[in-house]
Formats: sequence, C-alpha cells, structure tokens
Amino acid sequence: MSDPLKSTTPNLWQRLIRRLRPGADEPRRLTVDDVTVVDRPMLRRAVAGTVVGNLMEWYDIGIYGYLAVIIGRAFLPDASAGAQSLFSLGVFAVTFIARPLGGVVLGQLGDRLGRQRVLAFTLIMMAAATFLIGVLPDFSVIGIWAPILLIVLKLAQGFSTGGEYAGATTFITEYAPDKSRGFYASLLDLGSYMGFAIGAAFVSILQLTLSAETMQGFAWRIPFLVALPLGLIAIYFRLKIEDTPAFQEAKESAERAADDAQKAADAPKGVLALIRAYWRELLTAFVLVAAANTVGYALTSYMPTYLTGTLGYDEVHGTLLTLPVLVAMALSIPLTGKLSDRIGRRKVLFIGSISAIVLAVPSFLFMMHGEIWSTLLGLVLLAFPVTFYVANLASSLPALFPTSSRYGGMGISYNLAVALFAGTAPVVMEALVQLTGSSLAPAFYVIGTSIAGFIAVVVLKESARRPLPGAMPSVQTIEEAVELVETQEENPDLDLDELFPERVVVAADAEGEANAQAKTDPGRV
Repeated sequence: MSDPLKSTTPNLWQRLIRRLRPGADEPRRLTVDDVTVVDRPMLRRAVAGTVVGNLMEWYDIGIYGYLAVIIGRAFLPDASAGAQSLFSLGVFAVTFIARPLGGVVLGQLGDRLGRQRVLAFTLIMMAAATFLIGVLPDFSVIGIWAPILLIVLKLAQGFSTGGEYAGATTFITEYAPDKSRGFYASLLDLGSYMGFAIGAAFVSILQLTLSAETMQGFAWRIPFLVALPLGLIAIYFRLKIEDTPAFQEAKESAERAADDAQKAADAPKGVLALIRAYWRELLTAFVLVAAANTVGYALTSYMPTYLTGTLGYDEVHGTLLTLPVLVAMALSIPLTGKLSDRIGRRKVLFIGSISAIVLAVPSFLFMMHGEIWSTLLGLVLLAFPVTFYVANLASSLPALFPTSSRYGGMGISYNLAVALFAGTAPVVMEALVQLTGSSLAPAFYVIGTSIAGFIAVVVLKESARRPLPGAMPSVQTIEEAVELVETQEENPDLDLDELFPERVVVAADAEGEANAQAKTDPGRV
C-alpha cells in the first residue's frame, strides 16, 4: 500500500515527522506510518466483489428451501407428505454437515494462501454443485441413486459455503476503516438476504406463470440451472479484487520476524493450536452464531415449509408472503450495521437477542391466526431480531481473532454453529411440530437459543471503532490519520499496550530496574 502522506507538501511532511514520531528514548507510540489509509477504489471493488459473491451463494442455498416441498416429491415420490417434507429438509440439513470441514480446510488455506484465492474457489464449487442439482435425474429415472446423488451435491455445496461466509466477513472487515466497519460488514448480509429474496422471487414467478404439473415436472430445475451464469458473473467480480492490506501486512511481518519464536507467533495456527489459544473466543462466536442463525434460518428456510405444510397455505403464498419481508429486512440491515458503529456492537446484539426472546411467541401466534395480514405481521416480528443479530455478526466475530488466525477461527466457530443449530433448524422445528402437535413449538426453540445468545453478548468484548486484533488502525482519510495520532493518548478506542506489546515489556523492565535500584540505594528513590 502506498505511503498515506505522499501527496502532502514537504514542509507538512517534515512538520508531521517532528510532531508525530517519538524519539528513540520515548515509549512506542502510534505514528502516521502505522495508520492504514483505506484505498477507496479498492474498498469499493472489495465490497462489490464480496457482496455479489455472497448474494450468489445464498441464492443457491435459498432456492432449495423454497422448492423443498417439490423436491421432496420428485426424489421420494412413494413416501407420505410428512416424510417428504422431513426428507427435503433433512437433505437441506445435510448441507451443513460438510460446512465445518469446509470451514476448517478452507479457513486454514485462507490464512496461508490468501483470502481472495479461496473465496474464488468457493464460488466456483458452489455454482457447479447447484447447476448439477438442476440436471440431476429424479427418482423416476435412476431410482434410489437420485436422493443419494442429491445428498452428495448438497454436501459439496456445504463444503464450499463453509469457506464463503468466514472468508467474506474476514475479507470485508480487514478492508473496512475502523469507524465504519459495522456498516461495510453488514453489506454482506444485505447481499445474503437479497440472494434469498431473489431466489424467492424467481420461484414465485415460475409458480404464478406455470402450472403445478409443469413445476413438478421440469420447471423446478430452472432456478438451479441459472446458478451457472450467475456464478460466472460473481467470479468475475471477485477476481478483480486483491488480498486485504491486513493479510499482506501480517504475511510480511511473519517473513521479517527475526527469531523463530516471533515467526511462530505471527504464523497461522493449526486447528488444535488455534482451539487451545482461542477457545473462549471460539465458544463465544459459536453461541452467537447458533442463536442468530436459528431465528434467521427459521425465517428464510423453514417458513415456506411451515406456511405450506403446517398452516395450510398453497405453495405460491408460502413463498410470496416471505418475499416482501426478506426485501425489507435486507434493506434495513445496513442501517443496524451503521447503528452499531455509533452505539456499539454489544448494544445492537442485545436488541437482537432480547427481541427474539420477547417476540418469538407473538410472531408464531400471529401466523397461526391464518389471515394474510396477520401472517405478514408475524413474519415481520420474526425478521426484527434477525435484522439486529446478523448485521453485526459480520463485524463482531472477526474482531475476536488476530489477523493470522482470523479466517481459520471464523471457519471453525461459524460453521460448527450453523451445522449444529442453523442448518438443522428447519428439520428440528418441523419435527417438533409433528412430535408435539403444536404449531407454536418452533417459537420455544428460538427462545432457548436466544437466551444462550444473550449470555454470549454479556461476555463479548466491544469492538466498535477499534482496530482489529493484530492490525494497526484503519481510517478513510489522511486527515483522520493525523488526528488519530495526535489524540492517541486520550482516545478511548485505542489501547496502545495492545497495539504495541513491547511497551508493556519495556514498562515492566523499567519498573523492575527501579525496584532493584531502590533496594541497593534507598536514598536515591
């Protein structure tokens, strides 16, 4: 990255050196050379490439949820309607079994090879697997091999998705300036839910313009086939961006390290070493992801099945009713991301967890009322906590880990949580409905996971407006860099001891020397 002060005049440059760079005998302080001034064109390309890719990935995931009922009939035609629903939702859950493996493998590669390469690979793999689902023969053609191959392709999707969200959040948070990281990171989830919404709209158009027989026969495959050209467009955008300055700086720092101990500290950690070093952070992230995505996947992936199979809406209304709610929520997500930059991540996440606990039962009661207006209101109440939850996970979770282990830490915690809770949420909720006979059962599952989420927010460290661990401060302009350096001692969002651990060592050595001097020559103290 170019020197942020190259464009200033020589006199200003000399003046800044005198004012902002400490002498050799002074404690280590932040200097203008330390501060990263964001390359705005590159930031725009990074946001576009990451959001478009994220949109495409979640379009691929979403269309399966909206076509789950039809797919159940095509791949398990001789089973009962309840068994077909459980099968299709179970296959959806199978996708998430492969996500932790994808998160571990691709996360390790992302910390070693770079974020951009791995993110390009995840898109290629997802687009190919989704397209192949579209051309996969059903049960009437190849018998039992049809559901088996469907499961294999969903596992491939899960593996690629395991590296997508962890990599995308790592990528965008490392590019974003500290003061607006919440806003930029929330754009990822804008892309995610717009992907869901586009999938829902596409399926709805097909259902409104084609007969049920045509949809069941061939037309359900069209949204899957479209994934290939969409994927090519997304890959083009993603290949136009470079790796993040934070990753490049960390890699260069590890290469410059003078001794083996420092190299080991700066290098990416293996899985077991990462778990030993950051188990508290991994556990906090796991619980938050589980809570947020339980309610999130209840809204996006379970609702079409719930509205159709449990509440008796036809398939068109089961999809259409969720569409305006998804669009409104997606457009609101950047607002809550921006709010977290102002009032803090923890406060916004508290709103998400508390509102999920309070609104879950009223949400399902309104939907159970059976009118279109009440169902829409129930969906809005369910979407409210999702808006506050997911918009801030993308900025909060990467801040738990240092640069050298961020992709890997995110890959493990995020994907293990979505595998055990989020991906299974639709099938668990449907099973609870069938087991208890109560259409209200899913609400209590949401409440239970959000109570755990509330506890995780309590122990979460605030990260708004602060540098990421293992990285120097990041700002948007040279003027901000100068102001930051001038006010560093009183800035509540800067911890110089964290930025420069050697300050602590020097201070400890100085204190030890003073104590030793006091013992040998008390009169001088």
